[in-house]
Amino acid sequence: MSETTYTNRTIPKISLRDFESRIDAITAELVAAAETDGFFALVDHGISAAEIDAQFTMAQRFFALPDEVKARVPFTHRNTGWEKGAQVRPSTGRADQKESYQMQYGAAAMAGAWLPDDAAPPGFRAQSLSFMHRVQEVSERLMVCFARGLGFPDAYFVQAHDVSRPGAQTVLRLLHYFALDPSAPTPEGYHRAGPHADWDFVTLLFQRPGQSGLEICPGREAFTEFGLSDTWTKVEPAAGEIVCNIGDLLMSWSDDRFKSTFHRVKTPTDPTTDYYGPRYSMAYFNQPNTDCRIQGPLKKYPPVTGSEFTKAAMKRNYDALQATKKAMVDQAGRSAGGLVAAAS
Repeated sequence: MSETTYTNRTIPKISLRDFESRIDAITAELVAAAETDGFFALVDHGISAAEIDAQFTMAQRFFALPDEVKARVPFTHRNTGWEKGAQVRPSTGRADQKESYQMQYGAAAMAGAWLPDDAAPPGFRAQSLSFMHRVQEVSERLMVCFARGLGFPDAYFVQAHDVSRPGAQTVLRLLHYFALDPSAPTPEGYHRAGPHADWDFVTLLFQRPGQSGLEICPGREAFTEFGLSDTWTKVEPAAGEIVCNIGDLLMSWSDDRFKSTFHRVKTPTDPTTDYYGPRYSMAYFNQPNTDCRIQGPLKKYPPVTGSEFTKAAMKRNYDALQATKKAMVDQAGRSAGGLVAAAS
């Protein structure tokens, strides 16, 4: 595996304390972070450490279920359900070594995606939905600030991400990265989560202290596709913090003023520094309502609906993945040709 170059830069840490009275100062901090790093950490956000820990406990109980039970709610085109080793990144051409379970608010999106009560951890559905609403509250504060920063009315982005409407697409994703044996070499081609950018508005990520691995490569500094061979920054988990990153949607909606940032979960390779144990995280993806209208204040890009934006993002990802797979096949062919020539 190629060597990674690291920098000791820090990402902005932004307090949401006294939000109503400090909204102008908070907006300025958020806009500055969005224009430069594309990543920031939230503190004093109102979600208690106990609430976060309780949802992590619920996630661990879900993933501890037998695979044949979780397979009763498979991942579908509605962007909900459980998958294991099925997400292949265009940056690597290989599946991430993890499992995940995705939940949305709407009954239609979750039809057949909830385990029945006799199979799920007790209270799983009610607690998860309650936690999602708590994270939505924090998300909406960010939306008000970003709307102000871009010159939109305060409720502009909140209305476009209204989770009470049938066209809501916002997702909470529970993630479990598999443990590795630190006494054995890391398998070639093993990836916890390959480099990627998110295509949502803004992602709110919860991490467990001691379970490190998240690394970022700010997009405006990346000079190679997916940030490969660029300089990366480790983002260590801290109790109670929410790590946030700008997604492709907000980058487009801001006419590229705000920066969507490459990030990954590092594959452990050094037992003296890397975390090899099971890693759990929770990512809240603020996705646009299907019928909302998306266009930045400067109208750099043509207007699209939330549904059209999501479909286009999925197509870009698919096309990039096909290009990566083709390149891997071509490289394998050239390598095989070289071996034949050497043996001749």
